[in-house]
Amino acid sequence: MTPDPRFERAAAEAADRLGPARLRTLAGRIAGGWPRQAIPSSVPVPGFAEMAQALLMAQEEQGIPDGEAAAYLRGVADGHAQHAGAIRVESVWSGPSTHPVPVRATAQVLVEVVAEASHELLLMTYSATPYAPLLDALSSAVARGVSVMAVVETLQGAGSALGGAEPAAAFASVAGVELWHWPVGRRTEKGAKTHAKLAVADRRLLLVSSANLTQSGVARNIEAGLLVRGGTAPLRAAEHIAELRSKGVLERLQ
Repeated sequence: MTPDPRFERAAAEAADRLGPARLRTLAGRIAGGWPRQAIPSSVPVPGFAEMAQALLMAQEEQGIPDGEAAAYLRGVADGHAQHAGAIRVESVWSGPSTHPVPVRATAQVLVEVVAEASHELLLMTYSATPYAPLLDALSSAVARGVSVMAVVETLQGAGSALGGAEPAAAFASVAGVELWHWPVGRRTEKGAKTHAKLAVADRRLLLVSSANLTQSGVARNIEAGLLVRGGTAPLRAAEHIAELRSKGVLERLQ
């Protein structure tokens, strides 16, 4: 079978966003003769319905038989699983460098993660201030159609630990960034903070760091983190954030 480029693109995007296991589930639904209208809602996870609809539409437009479409999707899932299994982990540091021990700089890696996103980018930070290289990278991401979401702490949530402008204000110059927060009223433990610092691109690339999204955090302070490429960690991080949103733990700021 030589699939139409639209079907190829839809299959590749579904593999990236859903992972190989759920792509195989989708293939099984198609091969099993499920009613077309029932397939998109058959797996209640974020993104499944959208990806299933795109694949089914591309399949119908090209007239690909169910058996062939399912076989192709299983092949894509297997290839994606093998590729994802090749996990690469790098250490990432902010602050002074040492020539005998070369390490990746947080500022550079953060911008690279944003630049690699093709459809989804998730950020989470405690503190945030405008950092020009990051804002430029985010503007470019939004311009090429990437869905960008940032989860930030609020001054109310931080109590006296943060001052100045709201962390969300750091992203005000980039139209199209969705801002989310953990409302104080939803925090069951007194003094609980939104303290995670991470970036996830397309559910396949994960940067976890002690660095806030500030000039000090990504460049001046001594901060440490890990860049994880491949494996399940990036996918699970994105799924966890999606679940926090769907359960109402996180709420939209704007």
